[in-house]
Amino acid sequence: MTEESTGKAWMPNAHRLARDSYGRLVFTDESGTSHIGVVPAQAFPIDAPGENVSLLDADGHELVFIAQISGLDADARRLVLEVIAERDFLPVVDRLLSVSTYATPSTWEVQTDRGLTRFVLKGEEDIRRLRNGGLLITDSHGVTYRVTDMRALDRHSRKLLDRFL
Repeated sequence: MTEESTGKAWMPNAHRLARDSYGRLVFTDESGTSHIGVVPAQAFPIDAPGENVSLLDADGHELVFIAQISGLDADARRLVLEVIAERDFLPVVDRLLSVSTYATPSTWEVQTDRGLTRFVLKGEEDIRRLRNGGLLITDSHGVTYRVTDMRALDRHSRKLLDRFL
């Protein structure tokens, strides 16, 4: 938990999550108080997605801590994951289809979990290695793409990527 943590952990039978008529996330605590417009914040969204999530009120104060999203009931888990997906735009690269040149800047055409896209890689320094074989690739517009595990990519994709690593 954070330094300013409330110390309150998610209690499955006492806490509830729902959306109001405006689509905002509403957290109801054990005393029955509803907090409108709560936001889930992950401590380590890239290295540990779904773990160490705090529900923050509209002022950014922690209301409750969730150790594992997988421990929530199905409806609460769905709501938390929906809101996280709405806030965090991090397309996952499934395949590299082509690169315009092996020198930078170069135009990359990739297949992501959100569809086919093209972007410009300004320099090799815009590719950052993560543990467990993952990568973060930032394009010329500041959009970040994730490769979950470069060893899991197809042979053609790995061959193209190896030229930049």
